[in-house]
Amino acid sequence: MFAFLTKFLLVARSRLKSRARLEAEILVLRQQVIVLSRKSRSRVWLRNIDRLVFVRMYRQFPSILNAITVVKPETVIRWHRRGFRAYWRWKSRRRCGRPRIDREIRDLIRRMSKENPLWGAPRIHGELLMLGIEVAESTVARYMARRQGL
Repeated sequence: MFAFLTKFLLVARSRLKSRARLEAEILVLRQQVIVLSRKSRSRVWLRNIDRLVFVRMYRQFPSILNAITVVKPETVIRWHRRGFRAYWRWKSRRRCGRPRIDREIRDLIRRMSKENPLWGAPRIHGELLMLGIEVAESTVARYMARRQGL
């Protein structure tokens, strides 16, 4: 009677699960079989794709942690958090602004402004244009040598 009751409860529980959740659980179980079927002497080696499958399924169906036996559930949660942090670090990186000009051009601007103290940014900008170096006048003004005592 007890065996019949437990089987009945398991069938009733499976009827209450959604189809997508069951398929996700099957996918996780198959992934574990794949991981365990790899040739290894002492321990289970997980590849990045294995971790990705476990984290993706956990993200969609958090109850999937009950089906994972290859790793601890806390490990899957840690992978998920680490991936989340890495994603937002990547997303928040600095991408704005113009690229810096070459070191040689900056040194040339400084040298020209030191050797010709009466020249301002417009004159140095004009000289650079005659040399075939196209930079903005505001960039030239930024990299000019500062005058001492003014």
